[in-house]
Amino acid sequence: MPPMSSGFDGQTTSGEELRTPLRDFLRTETGSASVLLVAALAALAWVNIGPGTYEEFWGTHFSVRIGSAGVSLDLREWVNSGLMAFFFFVVGLEARREFDMGELRERRRVTLPLVAGLSGMVVPVAVYLAINAGHSTAHGWGAAMSTDTAFALGMLALLGNRLPGGLRIFILTVAVVDDFVALIIIAVAYSGDIDVPALLVALGLFGLILLVRATGTRRGWVYVLLAGAVWVALLESGVDPVVIGLAMGLLTFAYPASRTALERASGLFRLFREQPTPELERSVRRGLASALSPNERLQRLYHPWTSYVIVPLFALANAGIELSGGELARAFASPITLGILCGYVLGKPLGIVGAAWLTTRLSRGRLRPSVGWGATTAGGTIAGVGFTVALLIATLAFDGGQLAEAKIGILSAVVGAFLMTWLVSWVIGILPRPTRMRALLGTAEGIVDLAVPVDPDRDHVRGPRHAPVTVVEYGDFECPYCGQAEPVVRELLAGFGDIRYVWRHLPLHDVHPHAQLAAEAAEAAGEQGAYWEMHDLLFTHQDALRATDLLRYAGELGLDTDRFHKHLRAHSGGGRVAEDLESADLSSVSGTPTFFVNGRRHHGAYDIEGLSASVRAAKERAVLAGRRGLRRQ
Repeated sequence: MPPMSSGFDGQTTSGEELRTPLRDFLRTETGSASVLLVAALAALAWVNIGPGTYEEFWGTHFSVRIGSAGVSLDLREWVNSGLMAFFFFVVGLEARREFDMGELRERRRVTLPLVAGLSGMVVPVAVYLAINAGHSTAHGWGAAMSTDTAFALGMLALLGNRLPGGLRIFILTVAVVDDFVALIIIAVAYSGDIDVPALLVALGLFGLILLVRATGTRRGWVYVLLAGAVWVALLESGVDPVVIGLAMGLLTFAYPASRTALERASGLFRLFREQPTPELERSVRRGLASALSPNERLQRLYHPWTSYVIVPLFALANAGIELSGGELARAFASPITLGILCGYVLGKPLGIVGAAWLTTRLSRGRLRPSVGWGATTAGGTIAGVGFTVALLIATLAFDGGQLAEAKIGILSAVVGAFLMTWLVSWVIGILPRPTRMRALLGTAEGIVDLAVPVDPDRDHVRGPRHAPVTVVEYGDFECPYCGQAEPVVRELLAGFGDIRYVWRHLPLHDVHPHAQLAAEAAEAAGEQGAYWEMHDLLFTHQDALRATDLLRYAGELGLDTDRFHKHLRAHSGGGRVAEDLESADLSSVSGTPTFFVNGRRHHGAYDIEGLSASVRAAKERAVLAGRRGLRRQ
């Protein structure tokens, strides 16, 4: 049995605690925003205290050679073209996970953020070109278009509960579109003279990667070697090699851990426990690895490195500019600085919100933002924070004084985007509550994660039959985390009053040997109208769920014990439990407890604060949907 969690975020699987990849991603990126800011400030301090030492250090050449062949770059180029490939690899991993498992698995939901992301690049570029019209600086338009994922999510975290959680996914999708298009632009518009033979070699090696992937090979070192070879070939070709990072991330499948795979991993561990041999140890490691998708394992491995080391190191290497009154005065009179600043602070929100509004109108409401228009506007202003990719393109497009002006524009845009977002969130906050909720949540239909809808005539339901909010829990009577969640559910029901609670069985018999029989005992009690009484009693005695214990509980409840015993011996409730198991598999549920609130999977802690927040948000959406329905009648 896994150890009890100190918080309300544990989950029993086959001996493994699951975390939500999207929540891990957001937690890592938002936490790293402060580190990124410190690195940028350190670069500014370094270059103003010792400008010669800053450039001397990052201009130091470092070579990697095998025989007569090798790569020689200065330290800044190693960071920008080498380490940043890992950053874009992680961006690609998250994009693929959202496409395979997240909000974007419904393909129609891709359209609006895709259009908004593209428009959110085109409009800032147009603003930049308008300001730089007739100047030789027009070629730096690429520095005014791309959102910084870490800074944007960090800014969203600073605003706390002012904005809805669904906005994070919208911003993340827009940022991924930004990064993908930006890398294409870097490869096409900001690469040097193209060496065609080297480029053909890179394309051939990438084709080999696709072939190896098609064979189902899961050995990471094969892909590392081939991707490294593509990186070198792209570098020799004159195309910025960071593009291979994003491509490899997008190729990496994501899928939920299946209950079958977890049970197989548990079985392998039990064999190793009985015979701890090196051969079985390797089998256990392979079994555990195969239960999780490569996407999730690689995210967990590389997110901390990219967020806390690589991106801050990039900021340290590129954000350094000499600041003085004269330098700032020249910069804010420069079309480069003004073009970048206006492109991000004005062009980004206009492009994103305008495209979202136009798409909604043209589709007659079939495609609309997943959040309200107020939150969408805040998302547009947040997307105006450009840093990492903007600096990367600026270093390719400019040098000398022009590069300094571009950096001042980029750093100023970070401040401007934050102020604009704070202003939008403040305006939303002073609106009357019904208007504010509509501005934040909108009226779009959310994605439904619960594959089998609740049927009051079949499911075990507590609370009003027609309540506006339904909480479904997949649980196991022997699961310690489900026992931890039980008093929270009781408090939730008592506190709201107008929600209904549904329990569905998910006995994890590979780790909880008595869970299946306990579930059947609850069904046997239900045959005599005492399902919930038995449900509560089983949780009171989680450590005593043998057959004799179950019979004793039936007697304590005043049930017909002979009838109850026959029901248990015949496993009459097994069919009902199997139906719940099948519905859990259809909803990709592999651990307990797993909660759904109005059909949407609840991620994160299941303490009273976490579940109450989900219930309140679902209730607000239900009220908005009801008002919309009345207007249509």
